[in-house]
Amino acid sequence: MNLSIDETSLSNGELYTILTNKSGKGRKGTIVAMIAGTKSDTVIAVIEKIALKQRNLVKEITLDMAGNMNLIAKKCFPNATRVTDRFHVQKLATEALQEIRIKYRWEAIDQENNAIEKAKKSKSNFESQIISNGDTLKQLLARSHYFLYKNKSRWMQNQTQRATLMFKLYPDILKAYDLTQDLRAIFDRTTDKIIGFAKLAKWHEKVDQSGFKSLGTISRTITNHYQTILNYFDNRSTNASAESFNAKIKAFRSLPIAIGIEVLEI
Repeated sequence: MNLSIDETSLSNGELYTILTNKSGKGRKGTIVAMIAGTKSDTVIAVIEKIALKQRNLVKEITLDMAGNMNLIAKKCFPNATRVTDRFHVQKLATEALQEIRIKYRWEAIDQENNAIEKAKKSKSNFESQIISNGDTLKQLLARSHYFLYKNKSRWMQNQTQRATLMFKLYPDILKAYDLTQDLRAIFDRTTDKIIGFAKLAKWHEKVDQSGFKSLGTISRTITNHYQTILNYFDNRSTNASAESFNAKIKAFRSLPIAIGIEVLEI
């Protein structure tokens, strides 16, 4: 039996811990437990109501890098291999990339404000700098948000044009984008744990050489969770099924006919 454990916010920001069975594929039998809150002691107490003999049948459990989830999985399913979800790792790297883009956007806004104030003092007209695709610098940086999540092979024509301009003006963003794509490629193309370890080590070196503080933090995080991250390469298991199921629950809760979902405590 292979499980996923994740947290989700169903209503009013209240968090629930959801344990799902991957073989259920979103149908009957998918939910193992749905527990109000994410406190490890509370969740463990509920899950331990399931007989240890049954819990020992769990071979693998996928989870994010949160300490409480790791403790729950380790305590409740002692025989299961713990696998850190690759998409949580990639999300952290992409957030670091977006942080760099946002930093430059604030700088562009400050530069424009300074130029406006200077024009007012000199009683001259202010005109925003327009680049070749019709964007101002702050618009270029703001409108580049979405395509940085994607591989360049999936960019639309206008996104390719915008990326070319932005990367030329801000080479640091290009360097950080390439690093996030390198990390994605490691997970996409590697099927051997030893090779995965070697590739991640080389990626760490590139990050160290880049000097990006935010990506350096991600690199250290990966190092601290390397054992469960490397377990991904055994069966390429992720929390995708759990994320999909959580989305279905949220969609159901938003329907007018949904009068409530009881929390399962097994």
